[in-house]
Amino acid sequence: MLPTPPAAPGSARPAAVVNAEIRELWRDPRVRLTTEGRARYELLVVEWAAAMREEIVEAA
Repeated sequence: MLPTPPAAPGSARPAAVVNAEIRELWRDPRVRLTTEGRARYELLVVEWAAAMREEIVEAA
């Protein structure tokens, strides 16, 4: 399964939703992610960071 690319700017999912997906993906930090899981994790972190920036700008 190919990782889903992050949403386009302005249409990002809320950071809390992305964070929940990250937590679901990596339930136990003692267990290494597969190569596919690691790629998905990296995309989610980028999406989460973008969502956080967007939420901060909206709050300002």
